[in-house]
Parts: sequence; C-alpha cells; structure tokens
Amino acid sequence: MDQAKADWASKFLIPTVIGAVDCTHVHIMKPSEFGDEYVNRKGKITINIQITCDANEKITIVDVQWPGSVHDGRISRVSRIQDVVRRYDGDVCLLGDSGYGITPWLLTPFDESRNAREKNHNSTHAQERVIIERVFGQMKRRFPILSSQVRTPVKNVPNLVISCRVLHNVAKHFNDAWEEEDGIENGVAEENVPLYNLDRNEVINRRRGHQKRLEISNNLMM
Repeated sequence: MDQAKADWASKFLIPTVIGAVDCTHVHIMKPSEFGDEYVNRKGKITINIQITCDANEKITIVDVQWPGSVHDGRISRVSRIQDVVRRYDGDVCLLGDSGYGITPWLLTPFDESRNAREKNHNSTHAQERVIIERVFGQMKRRFPILSSQVRTPVKNVPNLVISCRVLHNVAKHFNDAWEEEDGIENGVAEENVPLYNLDRNEVINRRRGHQKRLEISNNLMM
C-alpha cells in the first residue's frame, strides 16, 4: 500500500490515495434465466463491472458478477475492495464519483460546490479520478469485444473480462505503445447514491468521510 500511495503522490495532489474505482457496462446476450435483471437504466442488456486502477493505469481489482440493473453504490458497498481498504481505516483511500457513498477510504466529490474551496476540490478530484475512465477506454479499444457485445453465455463472461484485465496489465508493464492515443470512456455517474438502511458504523464512517474530505479540500487551497 505504501508503494501505491507513493506512486499516486508522485503524479497527483490528493493525499492517501492508492487508486480510483468506477463501474463500466459490457453488453451481453440476454440470459434465459433472470434476464430482466440485466437490463440497465438505459434499457441495454449488460453486466455492470467494477474496476479499480492504480496511478500507473494498471487494474488492481475487477468485480464481474453483477447484472446491469445493479447500482454502482451497491456493488461498492459489498465488494472485496471495500474490505481491503477498510482495514487501513482511512490511511489509504480510493477516488470514486458521486454514485458512491463517501467514507474515509472512498472519497467522492462535493454534491454541489458552494464556494471556491469546494470547486477547487471537485476540479482536482475530477482531474485525478479520470484515470479510471482512461483505463476503460484503453481496455475497450484494445479488446473491441468489450465495447460491442459479448456473444458467450453469461457464466463465461467473468473469465473473459479477467483475461482482458491480465493482458491489459501485461501491456502496461511492457509500456506497449499501441494505445498511445489516449481514450476516455464517456461514462456518466449514477445520479444518486441509493438509500440503504445504514447501520451505526456506516453512519459514523460517512461522517468521517465528510470530515476527511473537508480537511483535504482545505489543504488543497493552501
């Protein structure tokens, strides 16, 4: 984790960050069983894939088990990456968009920037978080099947996506120049974080996340 933080700090401004997280949809054939669960908010048949990346645009964790109808925030709330970063209790964190719930280990932008400090924070956050959109764009250009339609049974999709992740990281390791034309996936953040019945610890973690964001936004203005 120390190396991941150091890599991020060498390129970006927000402290304690080890990477960015977001979801992207991959089009699939409609499964015969529970097919309607795969219809996303745009009416497309997809799997919603959560990916995290580091400062070097390598994919660190990929979660490929969720139908397209599942909200990004719900995926994050029960994902393995939450268990990993939570262990450090705010000493490390990820950047996520407004579709996620803020915690000390997952920083989101201010919902509405009301002053110069919040505007500056949101601008910096967006400039740094866009790295995950670049990773999506690179993967989908390198592996066009991910940007068209995966014509394989849904049970085989996770292995396909994980294979693409491995090959993407190999290309990054060897500085493959094929993807020099930088592409950014035009993703749109989920409009609202779903309202769950948060337990006491989750409410406390939301408050701690807000406090951490406030402190960081103050420091970015110095």
